[in-house]
Amino acid sequence: MAGSGLFTGSHGRNELQVLHGGGEPRSPGHQSSVNKICRVCGDEIGLKENGDLFVACHECGFPVCQPCYEYERSEGNQCCPQCNTRYKRLKGCPRVSGDEEENYYADDYDDELQNKNHHETQTKDHHQPVINHSENGDNDQKQWHANGQAFSSAGSVAGKDFEGEKETYSNNTEWKERVEKWKTRQEKRGLVSKFDDKDTDQGDEDDYLMAEARQPLWRKIPIASSLVNPYRIVIVLRLVILGFFFHFRILTPAYDAYPLWIISVICEIWFGLSWILDQFPKWFPITRETYLDRLSMRFEREGEPNRLCPVDVFVSTVDPLKEPPIITANTVLSILAVDYPVEKVSCYVSDDGASMLLFDTLAETAEFARRWVPFCKKYSIEPRAPEFYFSEKIDYLKDKVQATFVKDRRAMKREYEEFKVRINALVAKAQKKPEEGWVMQDGTPWPGNNTRDHPGMIQVYLGSAGALDVEGKELPRLVYVSREKRPGYQHHKKAGAMNAMVRVSAVLTNAPFMLNLDCDHYINNSKAVREAMCFLMDPQIGKKLCYVQFPQRFDGIDRHDRYANRNIVFFDINMKGLDGIQGPVYVGTGCVFNRPALYGYDPPVSEKRPKMTCDCWPSWCCCCCGGSRKSKSKKKGVKSLLGLGGLGKKKKLMGKNYSRKSSGPAFDLEEIEEGLEGYDELEKSSLMSQKNFEKRFGQSPVFITSTLMEDGGLPEGTNSTSLIKEAIHVISCGYEEKTEWGKEIGWIYGSVTEDILTGFKMHCRGWKSVYCTPKRPAFKGSAPINLSDRLHQVLRWALGSVEIFLSRHCPLWYGYGGKLKWLERLAYTNTIVYPFTSIPLLAYCTLPAVCLLTGKFIIPTLNNLASIWFIALFMSIIVTAVLELRWSGVSIQDLWRNEQFWVIGGVSAHLFAVFQGLLKVLAGVDTNFTVTAKAADDAEFGELYLFKWTTLLIPPTTLIILNMVGVVAGVSDAINNGYGSWGPLFGKLFFAFWVIVHLYPFLKGLMGRQNRTPTIVVLWSILLASIFSLVWVRIDPFLPKQTGPILKQCGVEC
Repeated sequence: MAGSGLFTGSHGRNELQVLHGGGEPRSPGHQSSVNKICRVCGDEIGLKENGDLFVACHECGFPVCQPCYEYERSEGNQCCPQCNTRYKRLKGCPRVSGDEEENYYADDYDDELQNKNHHETQTKDHHQPVINHSENGDNDQKQWHANGQAFSSAGSVAGKDFEGEKETYSNNTEWKERVEKWKTRQEKRGLVSKFDDKDTDQGDEDDYLMAEARQPLWRKIPIASSLVNPYRIVIVLRLVILGFFFHFRILTPAYDAYPLWIISVICEIWFGLSWILDQFPKWFPITRETYLDRLSMRFEREGEPNRLCPVDVFVSTVDPLKEPPIITANTVLSILAVDYPVEKVSCYVSDDGASMLLFDTLAETAEFARRWVPFCKKYSIEPRAPEFYFSEKIDYLKDKVQATFVKDRRAMKREYEEFKVRINALVAKAQKKPEEGWVMQDGTPWPGNNTRDHPGMIQVYLGSAGALDVEGKELPRLVYVSREKRPGYQHHKKAGAMNAMVRVSAVLTNAPFMLNLDCDHYINNSKAVREAMCFLMDPQIGKKLCYVQFPQRFDGIDRHDRYANRNIVFFDINMKGLDGIQGPVYVGTGCVFNRPALYGYDPPVSEKRPKMTCDCWPSWCCCCCGGSRKSKSKKKGVKSLLGLGGLGKKKKLMGKNYSRKSSGPAFDLEEIEEGLEGYDELEKSSLMSQKNFEKRFGQSPVFITSTLMEDGGLPEGTNSTSLIKEAIHVISCGYEEKTEWGKEIGWIYGSVTEDILTGFKMHCRGWKSVYCTPKRPAFKGSAPINLSDRLHQVLRWALGSVEIFLSRHCPLWYGYGGKLKWLERLAYTNTIVYPFTSIPLLAYCTLPAVCLLTGKFIIPTLNNLASIWFIALFMSIIVTAVLELRWSGVSIQDLWRNEQFWVIGGVSAHLFAVFQGLLKVLAGVDTNFTVTAKAADDAEFGELYLFKWTTLLIPPTTLIILNMVGVVAGVSDAINNGYGSWGPLFGKLFFAFWVIVHLYPFLKGLMGRQNRTPTIVVLWSILLASIFSLVWVRIDPFLPKQTGPILKQCGVEC
């Protein structure tokens, strides 16, 4: 890679310039003892025809008798109760829907092949390719191609592929101990006879390796039935109670306060619908567990090329003065030091502000990385962002045994402090821009002096020849990217920057997977990429996943999490629920994408299985009922003969089929037809006639060719200079014109929350996503703990939801007839409807004050039956929350903070978002969102007490004052009127205190550390409250109106 200088240029002006600036593998859980009693029905487990004990599951050996096994396969979920592995069809058992397709045509599945009595047969088949059975039952024989070598990625890898694992334990008793333990477990399960001791040790080792190879890279862990079933029952009961409650509310109006009653009923019905949208997508919560040791066993063998797939990492930033460069530098350093093969990691930093400050910061970061990366890998430190590693208040000597660690750590901390001082000097220098503009070290004017009119810029810092660390080892590639900007072009903010990085990375590295991070989200778990690969490289579901989403975790938040910055309820409850349906939503960062999914392709479609027939019926009956097997086989053979088969290698692009090769051929940079070399004539003509790729992807033959390379990688015969020129071309401002970028390809335009929209489009095409929650959080970031910044952040999210609601991509009417599941649609509908809840919420929070000031109430006098429905509704709400906390592990404090901020954000940010969204869509008035400031303050929680004026503070402050005035007025009125008025007052007071308690964190943030509030907030709030109170006094004063004659005292002794 010719990375010696900064490459700038504009394709439209046909210019290109070079500016020179400065674990061990895990075994499945086995049954600890032989148990001849069925654990399902309690009956004795019978013997097979050969006299051996019947074994239903060969993965864990869970004792189940044959009748229970057959019943579970025909009537149940067809899975083992203990390990959730799907039951295979055993010899002599009837077929059921879902059995593997190849076994449908072949003989009965012989479970005795699992026994060591058939060890010779297994050994003979060690060198045969292993066929994997996908979740849908289709045969998946796809090959991963890495470093030019093909190999099987199926669920089982056999024979000599495990020599590397054996060599790891050679000349060591540990290997023999592991094999002996495995033999013992097999004997206890009844799969190995004790008379097999005469077999050679080599055979034992091969059997052990076979058993280890067949283990999956991950497993799904459903929530225990004892936890989730009561939760579901209470949800249904709550729905029934809600129906009876609305029946009572609608049929029992409060005639003395009819307008208030109508408003309250409308609000309550809306809240009920919102609860349904939020609740039912949490019906199937699950968790997942990964096995990193098995990933290494399968793809990282000693003496063989590393077969892990490459990953391109994207870091996006806009304004380095609002997003401190030291935070971005730490994110980049954590990426460069990730625990992944260095030649397979490339980091792209997008500078959408064309800032020379960030450019110089990356140059300093690249130099510091030459010492930081080897230090991290030598001592396996976590996290690998220096700012957060050195600030951790833990025992950093724990588990460290190297004598040189303390000395090296002190030296590295000193070097990092010097690095930090240099970055601070760059920031101080950038505060005042020279009149003539910035100048680079060699005297060349900085191309991005005009941030709205500058050419595209690319600088490769690391990864090129000679860019080695202090130990002489290669470092991951680091690339600076600033896309071209010209007046008169729509650049689409972050979504446009992300699409530019997708194209640049496809031209320069073309990794099959892409990790997207915000500039303030560093890698907290160095094995995070490997966690994602356990899913994306899985032979069963990997090709059907559009992305793997990680939860967001945050640093620097106060212990009480006053403004619910952690979003624990969303990430630990809602997202786990979505993972059990079609997958979590994309939240904008901490997400590993499958590149074909971003290119607008549909997921691979499996051939439908032939209808299952029972063995007990004669063949002529099968012909009458569903056709013969032989005819289906013939059709399949004709289809493959014509070159129309291989749906596993087919992709769909916007409804049309396109064949894609497994490996990329050499191509001419000028003619795309050369890139299609290797297709047969039928496929080639079909490809070129169905759609012109240039109208989809833009006029770049290099990029178009990269989209046809299923497993990534650069084409043969390319050179760095031509690739850099093409990379400059694909980030030009006019490249996306008259293409599908932002419409069907890449990050979708049309909303400031492009993440929700992008994930929604993928799920509509039928892609699935996965939620990965490793024990050590994968990524951590900073959150705005200041009240005003937090409200502005929530305002931007809500505004994006309103924009989606008013667009053609609204989940209420988009994507029908596709592959989006109904519960997933409910979840997406909830994400775009929730801002509109602010209107009924504001009205409902105002009602208590109105009721207290007028002496009226929205609920008439309750009878015994109505009281029961009210009590039942409150009890169901409490029980639902308790059971939800029970299965999710979320604390009650996190749930309460989430409830409080739902009210705070609802009556402020969400309300403004609704009106701003309506103005933007209907009147064309655009409101630019403010970039959330990233914390870089040395004072702990210093930003928490900092007050910043914003109009978002006025509605909640007014509500607090109104309800407080109402409480005082109501109590005063009760005191004046005697004991008879206290009874009706309690319901109104409870209502008012509900509002005040929910707004209490807002009140604390309003007062600040010194209990001071800006005068303008007090004036506006008191003014609005006074106007409302005066209007009320004019209409309905405290004193009752007298209609009789006015009585006056007429004398002293009258």
